[in-house]
Amino acid sequence: MQVATVSSKYQVVIPRHIRDQFNLKPGSKVMFIPYNQTLRLVVVPPVEQAQGMLAGIDTAPQREKDEREL
Repeated sequence: MQVATVSSKYQVVIPRHIRDQFNLKPGSKVMFIPYNQTLRLVVVPPVEQAQGMLAGIDTAPQREKDEREL
């Protein structure tokens, strides 16, 4: 387990082996999630990885029965 220190500018350096393990590069996005008195750091995948993840989804608008009768 690695310990990092928050700088006077509130910055934290992610250790090299963690950056390598999660393939973090300059410009990578991360999200901070507070959870039960802890802080979780989650890597936000690039938009390009989302391509095709909703293949086959029904895109037809779902309307209430009353709207169809009008």
